[in-house]
Amino acid sequence: MSRHNPPDLQTQRRVRWPEIKKPRVVGFNHVALEVGNIDEALAFYGRLFKFELRGKSDSMAFIDLGDQFIALQKGRTQPADDGRHFGLVVDDKEAARQALKAAGVTPLDGPFLDFRDPWGNRIEIVGYDNVQFTKAPNVLRGMGLTHLAKNEKAKKELAEKGMGLE
Repeated sequence: MSRHNPPDLQTQRRVRWPEIKKPRVVGFNHVALEVGNIDEALAFYGRLFKFELRGKSDSMAFIDLGDQFIALQKGRTQPADDGRHFGLVVDDKEAARQALKAAGVTPLDGPFLDFRDPWGNRIEIVGYDNVQFTKAPNVLRGMGLTHLAKNEKAKKELAEKGMGLE
C-alpha cells in the first residue's frame, strides 16, 4: 500500500501492522505553497505581512518565520483550496485583518479569519496569544518579539498538557 493510497479504515482494523519503533511527530519545519509567479507572490504577501526573505530563485522563495519558514514554489495548477488550509500565526491578528482590507483581500465567510491568495491557497490567520503553539524564548528574542504573551485560555490549555509557561 502506497502512502498516496492509504488503506481504508476497515482494512486498517483487520491488518496487523508490524510493531516497529515509530518517530514522534514534533512540529513543522516549513509549509510549501504553490504559486503562479514568485515575484508576484512576494509582492502579494509583502502587502499583507512584514517578513524577512530567507532566499529566492526563479522558481522558489523562502519567507523566514524564525525557526520555521514558508516555501513559495512556482507551478500551481490545481483549483483553489476549500477546506485544506494552514494556520499562519501572527503577532497581531487585528493588524492582519486591516492589512487584508487595505490590500483589497476579502476574508472568506466563516468564524475564522481565512483568505485565499491569488493562486487559491487558503490561509487562516491566528493570533500568537490565542494558540498553544509557542516559540522558544531565544527564537522570540531573535525575531524581536519578546513582548508577545499568551492569553489565559492558551495558558490553561498548555498547563493542562503539562506544558505550562513559567
